[in-house]
Amino acid sequence: MQKRVIILCYRKIIDIRSVKQWDKLVFESTYLEFKMQAQNFSQGTAYTSYAELLRNVPNAQRLTGMVIPSVTGYIQQLGGIMPDILNNVGRRFLTFSKFQLEIINSDINDKDKHQIAVNFYSEPLIWHDTIDSYLLISDHTPEIQQFAENNSISTNLMQLQPYINITSLQYHN
Repeated sequence: MQKRVIILCYRKIIDIRSVKQWDKLVFESTYLEFKMQAQNFSQGTAYTSYAELLRNVPNAQRLTGMVIPSVTGYIQQLGGIMPDILNNVGRRFLTFSKFQLEIINSDINDKDKHQIAVNFYSEPLIWHDTIDSYLLISDHTPEIQQFAENNSISTNLMQLQPYINITSLQYHN
């Protein structure tokens, strides 16, 4: 039987309305870094918003990469476990192997307009089944596969929710 190996992406949007402590810290850190770095691009212009800078200033797309160092320490605090995503018994379980920062909106002069997304990409998972609005998944590692030969593997039941996407699907024999 073919098994389906998937990679999930969770897009966590953070803005001024975010209430969780981790989110607030990431918000503050990324806004301060954006403000500092954007001034290098806006100097001598009337452009203060991220969108204006992208449209009118050469190399302004580099801003995202310049803001990433302000969030890496907070990402490390997660210990490789995605925030907010729980299995059916209320435990965080979904590991991630990489992340991507995205500046959605921001303005040097208006903190309220700052909005980012952190996209977390899971380690490969085996997608066993879909039960109603739940995915039945398990880790896809050599150790798990060896254990699976005994006809028993550890699984997680995860409810589908907004901002979760299957970004990769592979079939294996």
